Amino acid sequence: MSDYLAAEPATDPDAVFRNFMRHNLGRAAAQFDVTVAGEPVFGWRLRSIGAPAHGSAGARWLRVVSQEPQWACGESWTGTEDANAITGIAKPYVLDVAEWPERDWRNQRAELMTHLDGQPCSPTDVLRGDPPVTTGWWSALAGTLDTLSTVPTCRVHADQAKITQRITDRFGADAPTTVDRWETVHGDLHWSNLLRDPFGLLDWELWGQGPVGLDSATLYCFSLLHPGIAADIRRRFAYKLETPTGRVAQLYATARLLRRIDGGDFPDLAGPLRDHANGLLDG
Repeated sequence: MSDYLAAEPATDPDAVFRNFMRHNLGRAAAQFDVTVAGEPVFGWRLRSIGAPAHGSAGARWLRVVSQEPQWACGESWTGTEDANAITGIAKPYVLDVAEWPERDWRNQRAELMTHLDGQPCSPTDVLRGDPPVTTGWWSALAGTLDTLSTVPTCRVHADQAKITQRITDRFGADAPTTVDRWETVHGDLHWSNLLRDPFGLLDWELWGQGPVGLDSATLYCFSLLHPGIAADIRRRFAYKLETPTGRVAQLYATARLLRRIDGGDFPDLAGPLRDHANGLLDG
């Protein structure tokens, strides 16, 4: 077993589960005949683990998702592999997949992918410092979102019913909810999914059809603790954000992040998000 998969002291339930996920990653490495070659990275609420790996064909990325059986299905379960249909974008390509159950408790899905060389723009989803990105990086982001927007797909990230429910549940029945323009979106565009030197975009579980401007609206919301970058995003993507559908996309993104805050994520973003929502609703 790779030294990177050594168990940590099982001092609490999270540590126990991290060790379980390390075991899953080791099993996947054996399945695909690769060696884990770097420190594992855990995903949101420990539901995934990923790490650089190396095999006979060179550098790879190895990832395992663990989910309760009733949720181990549908578009989010296969999204990363389904994204192989997207071309012309700097993103990972899934080379092989394996699934197995852990009794009737959880299902595991392992994916062996191509490895992207860039570094995450931020260690956290929320931007809290100056991102070391260039004008060329911003151009690559805009080009990526424009290319993605025209990819044909039957996958749905958020339909009108979901958007209406999320917005009205959070902001009331008088909030605008109507989407009249749709495009293909990444669905979770935040700063730790974005790479630099060179540009790349990770984590394709949630991609599908959504309102025009949802990706730039989501990145804007994740940038509100850095007003200068947030203002830059508004300027660069005004052609999508400053439209009726773009404002609905911003309300939906805000409602989604406030829901995560309700669950304990990034509490420091709550005030700026509420201020942003109030500005949209008053405008």
